[in-house]
Amino acid sequence: MGLSTSGETMPELGLLDTTGILRRPGVSPERTSSGLGWEHVYVSTQREQPYHATFEAAPTHLLILHLGGPVTVRRRISRSMRAQLIPAGGIFLHPAGRALDVELQGGLDTVHLYLSDSVLQEAHGDGSTVELAEELGSSDPLIEQLVLALDGVVRLREPSARTYVDHLVGTLAAHLARAHAAGRPVDRESASSGLTSRQLMSARELMETRISEPLPVAELASVTGLSASQFSRQFRASTGKSPHQFLLQLRLDHARRLLRTTTLPIADLAAHCGFSHQEHLTRVMRAKLGTTPAAFRRAC
Repeated sequence: MGLSTSGETMPELGLLDTTGILRRPGVSPERTSSGLGWEHVYVSTQREQPYHATFEAAPTHLLILHLGGPVTVRRRISRSMRAQLIPAGGIFLHPAGRALDVELQGGLDTVHLYLSDSVLQEAHGDGSTVELAEELGSSDPLIEQLVLALDGVVRLREPSARTYVDHLVGTLAAHLARAHAAGRPVDRESASSGLTSRQLMSARELMETRISEPLPVAELASVTGLSASQFSRQFRASTGKSPHQFLLQLRLDHARRLLRTTTLPIADLAAHCGFSHQEHLTRVMRAKLGTTPAAFRRAC
């Protein structure tokens, strides 16, 4: 990943290769990948304040992971402005080569990842050119994990972790090319039997808002206009998980974010994320991640 075809070392991707959001006055990144020598990806973590601005097209693809929320974001897609309330873990995706008109309506902690088009096309690998979709508030647990892993390398300033970084970037590029390409085919079975994107977002927003509370399926179904049985069936068709499994994953993801970013006692953190008690969180983390909350926090 570090050499051009002529064998010369390529310059690292940097702030000047980005859209310009991070060059706005008042933006002070907490950490960036500057100085680590990464040629195909630039990563920056920061607190963003509300703004509305237009940015010229950049040569890199922009992926923003929301670390907090929910917060409303407006962006221009085609010729119209669209707004979305985006929860923590939500994704903003903007392809290279296009101007960006965007409004952030609240303060927000984010990770920005800028990806070179060359590594995306290489990962696509079938000889045709892939274009990424413009996305606002989509959810993708794999992308979230990959972005957080790259941010973790930046946090620890590990120049020796190049092989690991190259693996993460290659995996991210391949996944974006496969799952987030513009005009990707729609699964007809899912389209006919699953929830609409609006229904799915409404259910997810309610889960995020009520993450610390018991949440009956009937209440989730009510925001989609379906019966509880219809909702459960169509939710599984759309996500591959039952509402309970999906909510449990959201709670686990929320707990991981809080373990990384706060010093809350684990018992309080578990209750805040909707787990019955600390032992419940420990049991779920051990089953799904092979670790405990205390060990996970120490490793961050």
